[in-house]
Amino acid sequence: MTVRRTFNTDGYCDPELHYMVDLTTRLREIRAMVEAGKYFTINRARQYGKTTILTALADELKTDYNVISLDFQGLSTVDFESEKNFAAAFSRQVLLYAENMSDEMKEELGRYVAGSVNNVTLSMLFMTLLGLCRESQKKIVLLVDEVDSATNNQVFLDFLAQLRFFYLRRRRTPLFHSVILAGVYDIRSIRRKLRPDEEHKENSPWNISADFNVSMSFSAEDIEGMLLEYEKDYHTGMDTQFMAEMLYEYTSGYPYLVSRFCNYLDEKVAGTDAFPDKSCAWTKAGFYEAENMLVKEDNPLYQSLIRKIGLYPELKTILYDLLFSGIAVPYATTAGYMKDAVMFGFIKNDDGAAVISNRIFETVLYNYFISEEVVTSKMYHAGMQEKNQFIVGGHLDIRRILEKFVETFYDLYGSQDEAFLEEAGRRYFILFLKPIINGIGSYSVESRTRNNERMDLVVYYKGEQNVIELKIWRGNAYNERGEEQLANYLEYFHLRKGYMLSFNFNKKKEIGLKEIQVGDKTLIEAVV
Repeated sequence: MTVRRTFNTDGYCDPELHYMVDLTTRLREIRAMVEAGKYFTINRARQYGKTTILTALADELKTDYNVISLDFQGLSTVDFESEKNFAAAFSRQVLLYAENMSDEMKEELGRYVAGSVNNVTLSMLFMTLLGLCRESQKKIVLLVDEVDSATNNQVFLDFLAQLRFFYLRRRRTPLFHSVILAGVYDIRSIRRKLRPDEEHKENSPWNISADFNVSMSFSAEDIEGMLLEYEKDYHTGMDTQFMAEMLYEYTSGYPYLVSRFCNYLDEKVAGTDAFPDKSCAWTKAGFYEAENMLVKEDNPLYQSLIRKIGLYPELKTILYDLLFSGIAVPYATTAGYMKDAVMFGFIKNDDGAAVISNRIFETVLYNYFISEEVVTSKMYHAGMQEKNQFIVGGHLDIRRILEKFVETFYDLYGSQDEAFLEEAGRRYFILFLKPIINGIGSYSVESRTRNNERMDLVVYYKGEQNVIELKIWRGNAYNERGEEQLANYLEYFHLRKGYMLSFNFNKKKEIGLKEIQVGDKTLIEAVV
């Protein structure tokens, strides 16, 4: 019986059960590090495919190496309360995974598990492991997944110190040929969660980890390869290259987001009234429907990201500025909060500038920050009260939305000073728009146009796209350039009509709407 493969977002991926990208190149690069005897960490953000790559790596290496593959998430807090408890838990996992072990070695490790050894220390455990490595006919590779789930205790610190001690003496006292630790935190960052004085020790375990530069994100080519496997099974007729490029554009290759997107297209979008089969779902319109679902769900990845914002106030500030103010922030991981933002997957380096790592995270973060204001926001409640008048014949009436926003904004904030309005204006428009499209439509902000003077908002509603440029008025010449830029952007989206919302602080400005023709494009401009 043939098992139907799926797009997996729960746990590690199995190529016999799940559609996956081809890991061959990545495994070859990691294997080269193992063969060189490296000690390194695979540290990436949550749900970035670490467990999947470790599982595949263990299979890749087992022909030539004795692989001990452990998962610290399977250990409890009690296991780290003392060296004796840790030795028992560690030995238990070694007994499960080590191959071709002598009866004498099984008996010795079994004594740790049974707790029958008095005054157990980690040094004693490591001497036993040294004996295991000496009797093994193959070199032993140690893989430890979820290593940072064990942080914030002294036993873990001492375990890393012992690893370092034997690793540095591996020519004279060969223990593990290679050590690979996987988790969100690099071990050089874990030290910040432990006792402050530990990082100053001469034998600090933090200073031997090799750099891990293997790309864990998916390229558009990786994604297309996965879609081609899917297409062999379902023959949807999709344009695999186009869909792969769209998936990459919105996710920047974040593994969980790519798989979740595909999962929605395959199982949630296909079969609905608007997209009755898979051929209808794997289209541009189906993609936007899946994106609308994805940014609104409450999944563990989003929950983890939002928790990090609460824990790191500086991180919250910089994310807010990047999203709403368009402030250019240099990418510099020497700053602690920036290093955290990169490690947690919020931010990436874009030609020396810090940017939000993908468009899905951008929208999720916009929604988060906006949600903090909805209870007290007069603008949000104005949009809520007026929402029914903006849907005409099932279509979103953007012109009417702009008219009402100009009127409401002027009534509520017309007396505020320029500095306040320039910082808050675009945020207020999103607050006004959100209750109108909530539940049916969605929006995204084009990162290529967002700066402190201009931001393009793309609004999706029932398969239709509308582009709205939000900008600060900087004179007629600047405004004309903005009109040309918007016309070019409409060409990219294959649209004939676009919208502009200008925040003009000239006291002689004319508030209201006007229609402008630029070539074959019609622009509706609202001035407030």
